[in-house]
Amino acid sequence: MLVDVHAHFYHPASQRIDWQERNESRLAAGERIGIAWHVASILGSWGRTSPTYFPSPTDVTVGNDALLELISVHPRRIKGYVCVNPNYTEHAISEIERCVAQGMIGIKLAASRRADDALLDPIGECAAHYGLPILHHVWQHRRKEWPGQEASDAVELCQLARRHPEVSFILAHIGGGGDWRHSLHAVRRADNVFVDLSGSGVDYGMVEAALDAVGHTRLLWGADLTLCTGLAKLRYLDIVLEPAALNAVRWGNAERIFPAGVFGAAL
Repeated sequence: MLVDVHAHFYHPASQRIDWQERNESRLAAGERIGIAWHVASILGSWGRTSPTYFPSPTDVTVGNDALLELISVHPRRIKGYVCVNPNYTEHAISEIERCVAQGMIGIKLAASRRADDALLDPIGECAAHYGLPILHHVWQHRRKEWPGQEASDAVELCQLARRHPEVSFILAHIGGGGDWRHSLHAVRRADNVFVDLSGSGVDYGMVEAALDAVGHTRLLWGADLTLCTGLAKLRYLDIVLEPAALNAVRWGNAERIFPAGVFGAAL
């Protein structure tokens, strides 16, 4: 079993004219790699009609509906995160309720509001109520403000995680660029924060440092937008981990933090 905990797909209202080709190529490449489940989100209109990291309520709903449609076409390949913009609290809660009722298994928070902001607490409470993990977009050590987003780093995510100890948080793309050692230091003692290996970075010592910081029990395999570097890390894990630990990273840890039984059947 192999679970990609950080996948993305596109839809007709996004900015890509080749959206359908890209979706199909991801599924085809995933089949070659051996991915049983793509746990995915769609970030609104991907910036076409509202900013990617500040999607309007309408775009949030359109993106979630597109993902639900994709799941209905590939019910044994794709699972879904409901993407929400916490700046619209009532809409975010209603989207979680609506999409969980239709089978989504997690919550996706992009860079819409700083992770340590109290505005995220209703999302954390909702995640605890439904037993859902939260995948949070993270900069690996944010040193300044970036335009078009309310970026967070691991220190801020850990503050949110401490306020919601019953929720599992996934720190996104440790390989996404930046000072990943800063992030690993921050999450070392945050027992409910898991690290996903996605991102284009394949720095020397990254995997070993992640294992040293959180162990194999809090490490998750993911690929984000592209699968090539995710495959490289997967092959490296084959070398550095014993079979039981490798299985935990490939799927066991995901099975533990997502709702029970959701990965029980795959082609």
